[in-house]
Parts: sequence; structure tokens; C-alpha cells
Amino acid sequence: MAIGGGLIGLIVAVILMFAQGGSGGSAAPPPQASGGDLSACKTGVDTRQSEDCRVVAYVNSIQDYWSSQMSGYERAQTVLFTGRTTTGCGTATTQVGPFYCPADAHVYIDLGFFQELTRSYGARGGPLAQAYVLAHEYGHHVQDLMGTFDKVRSNSQGPQSDSVRLELQADCYAGVWAANAVETGFVTAITDADVADALSAAAAVGDDRLQKEYQGAVNPETWTHGSSAEREHWFLTGYRAAQPAACDTFTGTI
Repeated sequence: MAIGGGLIGLIVAVILMFAQGGSGGSAAPPPQASGGDLSACKTGVDTRQSEDCRVVAYVNSIQDYWSSQMSGYERAQTVLFTGRTTTGCGTATTQVGPFYCPADAHVYIDLGFFQELTRSYGARGGPLAQAYVLAHEYGHHVQDLMGTFDKVRSNSQGPQSDSVRLELQADCYAGVWAANAVETGFVTAITDADVADALSAAAAVGDDRLQKEYQGAVNPETWTHGSSAEREHWFLTGYRAAQPAACDTFTGTI
């Protein structure tokens, strides 16, 4: 089962630069692009001129952070594609949204999704909306390595369901990364205004808001990702605590 499909996430607007160092660990496998060559992504200027190159910088930052925090962290592969691609979890399309596939431990991103984030879902946006989407999906990779997937009921729904708790924990992990991103050497600054943009995007993509927008009614019993307020809350929880231990979404009520 693909994890995180259909996710529309928070936006963390950050200013990126490439760096040779980082927090340690083995070198990250470079993202694969089914439609282009990423070998030219070498400088900070590249990140401002190329969406693909910005993704390279985000992936480096996210994986450097988790390599420094998690013993035995195994770096995952990011696959960028346009239209559709074949994955270990089946065929992926733009409609599926970004997702993590436990079968092959890859993160799949259709670059066209980032345009849909603001155009179709009304997220306020920011210069680098990709940051949160990637951080959330790599949060699922962390859950996979920690065995969290094995402890939850698959395909569950509802406001207190395992599916919602899993997604909100990935939101929290994204906030933790954002709080520590500058230390990885790939991010130069995250401002209060950037966090405000992230929270605006979170409110735009909660299950309750999406259901009201596209179905005309809210049905909490079918939720899989959590409400707007919950997604805001757990991203902020991770961001303020800056520690993965703060992301226990499986204890008590959400």
C-alpha cells in the first residue's frame, strides 16, 4: 500500500543553498528524474532556477537531518516523474499525489503536483512549497524504518483512526525537520512569515476543508489525514519541540 497518496501538505518557505557537508552519514542517493538529468544541480543558483534542483536540495537536507538523529537510518530514493510512473506499489499518477511506497522504500513526486497545490487546493503558497511535501513523505520513511507501519491497522478511517494518527505524525516529523533544517547546511533561514505560510496551507488541506469543498459536507468517519486544525497543530508541535519524541500521535485522543 502506498502511504500518503492524495496528501496535500503544509508549505515551509525556505531559502536553500547547496553545501558539500551536512550532518554526516553516507551520501544520499541522488533523486531519479524520469524526464531529465539532475547531474547539473550543483549550486544555490540552480535551486532558484530549476524546480528539480530545489528538490535535490530539500532531499539532501531532510535525509541529512534524519541520518544524524536516527541510528541505522537508511537513505531512501526520491523519484521525480511527470504524468505517470511504475512503482513498487503500482502505477503512480498526478491524481495520487506525492507518496511513500514501503515496497521499494522510494518517495515518488510528480512535479505537476506542486502547481495543483496552490491552483486547485487554494494553498496560500510560498516560494518553495516542495519542502513540506518531501519532509512529510520522508516522515513516512522514518515510520517504516521504526516499524510504525506494522503497529497500525491498514485502511482505517475516522477522526481517531490509525491512518489519521500516522499522517499527523508525519506532519509532526516535517515540523521537526523544519526546526532543524538550517543546521543541515542546505537551508539558510526559516522565518515566522514562512511558518505562517505553512499554517495557511495546512488549513487549506485538512480532511474537513477538502470534504466541504469537493463534497459539500464533512464526514469525520471517512477521514484519513486529519482536520485542518489538527494538521496545523501537529506541524507546530514538531516545529516548536524540534525533537521527534514530541510526535507521539498514537497516545490518547488527537
